[in-house]
Amino acid sequence: MNLAVEPPFRGLTRIRLYLAYDGSYFSGWAYQPNLRTVQGEVQKAITTALHLTQPLEVIVAGRTDAGVHARGQVIHCDVPELSPDFDFQKFVYSLNGILDADVRVHSAGVAPAGFDARFSAIARRYSYSVMDGVTDPLLRSCAITHWRELDSEAMNLASASLLGLHDFASFCKPNDYGSTIRTLQEFTWKREGLLLRATLQADAFCHSMVRSLVGCVIAIGDGRKPIEFARSVLERRERMADVVTMPSAGLTLEEVLYPEDGELLRRQEMTRAKRDISEVEG
Repeated sequence: MNLAVEPPFRGLTRIRLYLAYDGSYFSGWAYQPNLRTVQGEVQKAITTALHLTQPLEVIVAGRTDAGVHARGQVIHCDVPELSPDFDFQKFVYSLNGILDADVRVHSAGVAPAGFDARFSAIARRYSYSVMDGVTDPLLRSCAITHWRELDSEAMNLASASLLGLHDFASFCKPNDYGSTIRTLQEFTWKREGLLLRATLQADAFCHSMVRSLVGCVIAIGDGRKPIEFARSVLERRERMADVVTMPSAGLTLEEVLYPEDGELLRRQEMTRAKRDISEVEG
């Protein structure tokens, strides 16, 4: 059965927007009554800019928790049909005039046929930043301070052992729905001035997976655990207290990747199909 849905519905235009935000003063992405959230602010801005009278819901590529930042977030929403000469440059200018300075829309346009910000994505790329020496106070909102020096060579060896298609249940917040089977495509560490920065890319990430992967490897980098610890945690397929979920401030969603336009609907169908353990063991 084809579970993908090709937008837009009659009388609607699906638009795609790229945005960035400093998550420090948000209660996460998802709308919550009486709390400041990125979704709430963006929905309100779009509604105001387009003079809409009906509630609007935006769909995001990857929900972020409270305090998590984004440089390359992607959203879509269906709005009343726009004219062919609609000025998207002016629209972006209007949105940024409405939004507070900690959220910025980089670009907007009509989404290609079959596009879904969440289900059409083929990969997400995150970074996690740590200062393990002299700290820069100007980076305190986007990097965490670690109390011991970190061995980046050991951390890269441990991170490499986690690459590939696996059940990442040991690194995910438990829930009764969804799959914890993911393909981790990249997990590397690099010194950048005062920062030690991790880059992680996967077809998708479970809730808290990135911060847990980082927490596991940091315990190796500061000498508390051997390099083999990361792989042993992965093979348990069970969440245990010895894997720490790192603070949100160091995490940034850097980029969401999509296939060519002609593959968008097919990708939706693949993403919506629940994965099971046979993919790992087969």
